[in-house]
Amino acid sequence: MTDHPDIATDILAGLDAEQRQAATTLNGPLCILAGAGTGKTRAITHRIAHGVQTGVYDPHRTLALTFTARAAAEMRTRLRDLGTHGVQARTFHSAALRQLQYFWPQAVGGAVPELVDHKVNMLAEAARRLRTTTDRAALRDLAGEIEWAKVSMRTPDSYAAAAAGREMPTGWDANGVARLFQGYEDVKTDRNLIDFEDVLLIMVGILETEPKIAAQVRDQYRVFIVDEYQDVSPLQHRLLDLWLGGRNELCVVGDASQTIYSFTGATSRFLLDFRQEHSDATMVKLVRDYRSTPEIVDLANRLLSERTRQRVPVPGPDGVRGSMPRWAEPLELVSQRDHGPAPVFAECSDDEAEAGWIAAQVKQLLDEGIQAAEIAVLFRTNGQSQAFESAFAAAGIGYQLRGGERFFSRREIRDGILQLRAAARSAQDVSGDQVPGRVKDVLASLGYTEAAPQASGATREKWESLNALVALSEELATTRGDQFTLTDLVAELDERAASQHAPTVQGVTLASLHSAKGLEWDAVFLVGLSEGLMPISFADTQEDIDEERRLLYVGITRARLRLFLTWTLSRGTGGRSTRKPSRFLDSLDPEADSRHGAQSQGRRRPGTAGTSGSGARGSGRKRAHPAQCRSCGTLLETGAERKTGRCLDCPPTYDEGLFENLKAWRLSTSQEASMPAFVVFTDATLVAIAEAAPKTPAELLRIAGVGKSKLEKYGEDVLELVNGTPTA
Repeated sequence: MTDHPDIATDILAGLDAEQRQAATTLNGPLCILAGAGTGKTRAITHRIAHGVQTGVYDPHRTLALTFTARAAAEMRTRLRDLGTHGVQARTFHSAALRQLQYFWPQAVGGAVPELVDHKVNMLAEAARRLRTTTDRAALRDLAGEIEWAKVSMRTPDSYAAAAAGREMPTGWDANGVARLFQGYEDVKTDRNLIDFEDVLLIMVGILETEPKIAAQVRDQYRVFIVDEYQDVSPLQHRLLDLWLGGRNELCVVGDASQTIYSFTGATSRFLLDFRQEHSDATMVKLVRDYRSTPEIVDLANRLLSERTRQRVPVPGPDGVRGSMPRWAEPLELVSQRDHGPAPVFAECSDDEAEAGWIAAQVKQLLDEGIQAAEIAVLFRTNGQSQAFESAFAAAGIGYQLRGGERFFSRREIRDGILQLRAAARSAQDVSGDQVPGRVKDVLASLGYTEAAPQASGATREKWESLNALVALSEELATTRGDQFTLTDLVAELDERAASQHAPTVQGVTLASLHSAKGLEWDAVFLVGLSEGLMPISFADTQEDIDEERRLLYVGITRARLRLFLTWTLSRGTGGRSTRKPSRFLDSLDPEADSRHGAQSQGRRRPGTAGTSGSGARGSGRKRAHPAQCRSCGTLLETGAERKTGRCLDCPPTYDEGLFENLKAWRLSTSQEASMPAFVVFTDATLVAIAEAAPKTPAELLRIAGVGKSKLEKYGEDVLELVNGTPTA
């Protein structure tokens, strides 16, 4: 046991009851069912740190596994911040590759074959050998199909039978894919190459046939923690079993409702069957959502509750997806945050109008104080990004395309790290809160300035990259204290470069829903929610539709404070309105019923600010009667208009001085609490307060956007501002 029990106690401080149960269950099999935003990474890193500090775990014999290099790097950073060193946090592939490189000379002999990063060139060669021609798009699809076969532990001989019922790449049948699969394997053998799936397969073979090597590996690692367990493939599960060697020191964490990679061979079967595999397992459910407001959490819960029991693809006994579905009860999340704005639903005439409307909303969010890096636009397919790239460029909004050029490959970042390394080697190395200032001085030679340039394009992108290094140095100087040096920063950057764990870049994120898994933002736009895109057109089975539902669920739960859901009636400007809103919106959009039986026109009132052909509405309760402007009698369309009781065309009827005082108070209050200004009150709510000029708490509570919680927090200050005297 540790000589400092107070350290172990400090590690547990701040955990909720369920997180604490997970963190203190240190022995035997443990399954943590963790909903989105419930602090699963916090729970498992504190569990590891608690186990090490109490002497239950040897950090050098503890292996934490996850599915992306970024997630592994995040876990290592958190463990380091908890004072826990020596624990290995790796992806399955990284851990297996390290072992393979070490044991290859002993198990096989000679040099380890070179690793193939991309399969397309090898597949093109295999196709030529078979006298078959195909384009690169089809080759990418074929590469994905071969990856599915290998992680499902299928050989070219067994592929055709296993793939019965699977959708084949265009122009190919199962037998043709099997022949290409064999040709691909032959090309690799001829060139002494292996791919990423081979790394796992070869290690499985070595551990199954080399008892001495298996014993060495099992002696090295005694405790295993597996994150995102719903994404484990049959091959990864087999490797994990061999690493364990019949022992039960295993903690798994996952959520079947976030299974979105079935097409790659991932399955939640192993998560759902964990209790069957380990009859003595402890089960812990994390359902307290610390990420999203109650309004967003309610939307996510409703999306899943439409299927009171959720279908998930289940492999048969041989590890192949079977024909019978498995039902899984989704976790019902409970938000721990204050109430926020209602999610907004917007129907747009076409893709260009949708992108333009979203650009306008982003501008408004930026004006309200939300940083660009805290805003994301998420779409189903990468091809949808172009319209938003064009709209943001036209509006002067910086953006970053997730999946584009890697951060550490940018020239200014490579040059910046070289300059920082040189500065760290010199006598000018500094520590603590002096590090950020030194970083700014060093990067100034590359064009960094304290203030962002007014220019857009490449100049702004370069500044954003360098500013990300500055921001990282400030963050680390704060968390690591006086001992943090410039040398430590360079080491951190080297480690992040190796794992592609990029720091935050200021710019609105454009990303696919799949690539957004594991990330979160203050404001999220879920776009293109039309039939054929969500669910995607080729989702033609119930299992496929259920996976699309889970994908939308993942998108919803990325948002902390603001959520926008949009769809279009046609693809091109002036096109026929042939698109229909996604079926998933039927249970989410409070005005969905009004769309059925009549074609939506996507009109806007002449003279209204906004994008032509688009409209937006909040998802609050339906009005018994349409709200009208108190000045001109026009029907009110948006939540902001209904809050103030007048349309945007009519002049305000409040005291401008009072409104400015309320805004100044809001800014000061938000800065003291380190949160965006709109979280205190939105502009629309401040306008409504200024127009209503409430004299009592009861009158203030009647204003939309206030609520009991905010009345308790801010009511006294607001009423004092409105009435000019204390309300006591």
